[in-house]
Parts: sequence; C-alpha cells; structure tokens
Amino acid sequence: MHAKTDSDGTSVDTSWQPRSPRRLVYYVQSPSNHDMEKMSYGSSPTVSPPHLYYHCSPIHHSRESSTSRFSNSLKMPRSLSAWKHTRINDEDGGDHDGDADEDGGGGARKVKLYFIGLLFFVLFTVFCLILWGASKAYKPEILVKSMVFENFYVQAGNDQTGVPTDMLSLNSTVKIHYRNPATFFAVHVTSTPLEIHYFQLKLASGQMKKFSQPRKSRRTVVTVVHGSQVPLYGGVPHLADAREHVNKAAVPLNLTFSLRSRAYILGRLVKSKFSMRVRCTVILTGKKLGKPHNLTEACVYH
Repeated sequence: MHAKTDSDGTSVDTSWQPRSPRRLVYYVQSPSNHDMEKMSYGSSPTVSPPHLYYHCSPIHHSRESSTSRFSNSLKMPRSLSAWKHTRINDEDGGDHDGDADEDGGGGARKVKLYFIGLLFFVLFTVFCLILWGASKAYKPEILVKSMVFENFYVQAGNDQTGVPTDMLSLNSTVKIHYRNPATFFAVHVTSTPLEIHYFQLKLASGQMKKFSQPRKSRRTVVTVVHGSQVPLYGGVPHLADAREHVNKAAVPLNLTFSLRSRAYILGRLVKSKFSMRVRCTVILTGKKLGKPHNLTEACVYH
C-alpha cells in the first residue's frame, strides 16, 4: 500500500465527472408505444416517473377519443336528407313502441270498464226487483160505501128504429172510499165505466174521473151513474106497474166496475200495477129514492 498523491486524486476525480447529456436522434418512422415515450421525454431525463405517467395518459386518451369520434362519424349521416330520414325512423320506432304500450293499457282499461258496467247493471237490477217486490205489499184499499138513487122514470116510447116499448130514465150516485197505504210511492188511478145491470140488460153507466193518490193518504170519490131513455122491451117485469105506482117498485140490480192503480216507483223503470174488480148487489125501491143504500156488506172484490 502506498499513500495517494494529489495527482492520483485528481485523476480519479476527473474520471467521475458527469458527462454531457446525449441528444436523442429522431427517426422518421412509425414508432411503437415504448419508442413514443422515449421520443417525447428523452430530452428531459430528470422528469420523474409520475410526470411520465401523467404525460402519457393524454396520448392514450386522445387515441381512444379519436377512435370513438371515428366510429361515431361512421354512424352519423353525411347529408341533411339522410339525417332527416334517420330522425323520422327513430321517431316512428318510438311511436310504435308507445302505441303498443297504449294498446296494452287500453285493453286492460276496457276490461275494467266492462266489469264495472256489468256490476252496476246487476246491482241496479237487484235494487229494482227489491223495490218492485216491496211495492206489492202496499195494495190499495177500495170500499164502495153507498149508492143513492135520485130518481127513475118509466114511460112509453119508441126506440131508435121506431119500435114501441117502455123507456127507463135513471139517475144515481156512487160513493167510493180509496186509500193508498204505500209509504214511498203515489198511485195513478183509473176506472172502467160503472154500470148498472138488470141481469144482462144495461140500464145506466157512468165514468169515474182519473186521479192521483199520494202516499199514505185517502179520499172519497163520488161518481154519477145515469141512464136516459133506455128501451126495456118488456125485459123488466118488476117495472110493469112503475108508471102508476113508483113507490111499489122493487128491482134487484147489479153495480159492476174495475179499478186500476199504477205506481211509478222509480220513474218508468219500476212500475207496479194493481187491479180490482168490484161487483155490488143493490135493490132499487121507490120508497128509498134520494136515500143512501149501504153497500159496505153488499160488494164482492176480486
């Protein structure tokens, strides 16, 4: 071992001096990714690796963005007419999808509406039947109270063809009590003509006026029954002596008519009808002219 000299230290120090940096030579060719990094950052060797990664990423991003722009440019139409055609097709496709959705929703809605309508119809029908059945329990009450013979005359005469016979004229009034027991409907009342018969021979008739009876109410109806110049043709032997002795006359007669009641419970949708046929037996006597004949026990109601 020998001691170092200054010359040796100097020579050693000069051998370790830093060399001047080399400049990279760029070639005109298609570089690879590794060569691209060298070309971009060779002039600055002091750049740290993080900066190398930071500067490298935009290159890849730019290549990816350029690739995506290129692929999008292939998809985009190159003229205005082609762009309009593409837009129209897209809108048509969307409309078709919307129409399909609307058709599906519309079909379900129609089914619901049909079901609701059917349910409402069934419930309404049941309700009407209940009202109709309940109305049958409120049958009108009819009572022929009395009948008064005002007068009657028997005289000789001729019929329309000139045949001589006895002619009868008769005037009377009939009193009828009518009651509507219903609690939720009124009734409209009509009647057939009230007729007085001697067996099959009609002697007098009269028409009752129409009327409406409110619920839970009653009334008395008076109807005039009369006959004028009715030919007898000898068919009433009990009146043979009535021309001279009216007080001795006694003729059995029948009073007949039909009474019809109609109730409009729910307008004209729910109607209830009631019909009553009445037949009363009364004796016409000359002694009771102008006096009422009680018919409460002399009538039959069907």
